[in-house]
Amino acid sequence: MSTKRDYYEILGVSKNATPEELKKAYRKKAIEYHPDKNPGNKAAEEKFKEAAEAYDVLSTPEKRQRYDQFGHAGMSGAAGGGYSQGFSMDDIFSNFGDIFESAFGGGGFSGFSGFSSGARRQTSYGSDIRIRVKLNLYDIAHGVEKKVKLSKTVACKTCGGSGAKNKDSVTTCSTCRGSGQVTQVVNTMLGRMQTSTVCPRCHGEGKVIATPCATCHGDGTVKGEEEISFHIPAGVSEGMQLNISGKGNAARHGGQNGDLQVIIEEDPNEELVRDGSNLIYQLFVAVPDASLGKSVEVPTVDGKAKIAIKAGTQPGTILRLKGKGLPDVNRYGTGDLLVYVNVWIPKKLDKEEQKILEKLGASENFKPKPDAGERNLMDRLRKMFH
Repeated sequence: MSTKRDYYEILGVSKNATPEELKKAYRKKAIEYHPDKNPGNKAAEEKFKEAAEAYDVLSTPEKRQRYDQFGHAGMSGAAGGGYSQGFSMDDIFSNFGDIFESAFGGGGFSGFSGFSSGARRQTSYGSDIRIRVKLNLYDIAHGVEKKVKLSKTVACKTCGGSGAKNKDSVTTCSTCRGSGQVTQVVNTMLGRMQTSTVCPRCHGEGKVIATPCATCHGDGTVKGEEEISFHIPAGVSEGMQLNISGKGNAARHGGQNGDLQVIIEEDPNEELVRDGSNLIYQLFVAVPDASLGKSVEVPTVDGKAKIAIKAGTQPGTILRLKGKGLPDVNRYGTGDLLVYVNVWIPKKLDKEEQKILEKLGASENFKPKPDAGERNLMDRLRKMFH
C-alpha cells in the first residue's frame, strides 16, 4: 500500500529493539543528518525527517503495535498519505528536544562544537478528535468513502486564525525579539554552554497581539462545524485506527491543527463470520442431499455462489471457495470463504419416515465405516486450514 521504507530499517534496528536502543539509534541518525551539519543538503534534511518519523512511531507503544500489525497502511491517513504528513522541523525539535539535550548536555545543538541551530518558535497544536465508524462486510471488502460532519474548533474567519484585529495589531515580541526563545550562556567544566528556553512573554510564538480580534477574543479559533470526507481502505478490521492529518481541532494563532482519528467498528453479519481475511459460513444440508449430492447456493460478500455437495459428504466437511473472503489491508492477497457442512438430522419423524429410516438403518451400507482420517477430527481440521 506504500512505497515508504521500513521504519526499523531507517533506524537500523531489529524489530525486537528496546526503547533505549531505539532512542540511541535515533539520536545517532539525528546527529548524522542534522541540518546544521549538512547546510543546504535537501537529501540530508529528508533523512533527518524520515528518522524522526520512524522514531515517532516506534517509540510509542500503541503506534508501534499498529505498525507491526498493519505496516504503513495502519499509519495512513484518508488519502493514503504518510503517517506524519506535514511533519515539520519545528515538530521534530518540539517533540524530541529532550533527546538532543541528552546528547549535548542540556544545550541541544546550540553552542556545541560550533553548531547553532538558532532559536525556534514554539508551534501551537490543536487537539485530536476521535470518532468511531461502523462498517459492514461489503464496506470492508471493497473499501468505502465516508463523509462526517463534526462539531469542532475552526479557524476564526474574521481574523483568519491569527487572533489579531488586523495586521498592525501583531508585533514582534520584545523579550525574545521574535525568536520564541530566550537563551543563556553559562560556564561549565566543558566550557561555555548555551541553553534555550521558551519565551515567557509570547509563550514561544515570537509575537504578541496588541489588539485581539473581537470575534475570537485573540484565540484565533471559534466553535464551528466541518464536513470531512475520507477513504477507508479495504481489509480494515475491528479496532484499527486511521489517522487523518490536520482534520482535528484548529490550533490557536494559526498553529498546527490536530488530527482526526477514525476507529473502525465491524457490524456483525448474520450469515458470515470473519476470521482474519477468511469468512466462515455454516451450511445445513439434509440427509438425502448429503447422501445423494446436490448443488446449493451459499452467501458471499457480493451475493451468492453455487457449490456442489458431493454424494457421501460427511458432517464437518469444510469446503473452501478461494478468493471469496476479504482482502488483506496490506494487499497481501485475499482470504477464502470456508463452508462448514452440517448435516441436518430431523428431531421428529412421522410413522412413514420412521419406517423408511429403520429399513435404511438395517442396510449394511448405512453402518458407519470411517477411515483413519475421519476418525481423527483434529488432523482433518489441520489439513483443511493449512
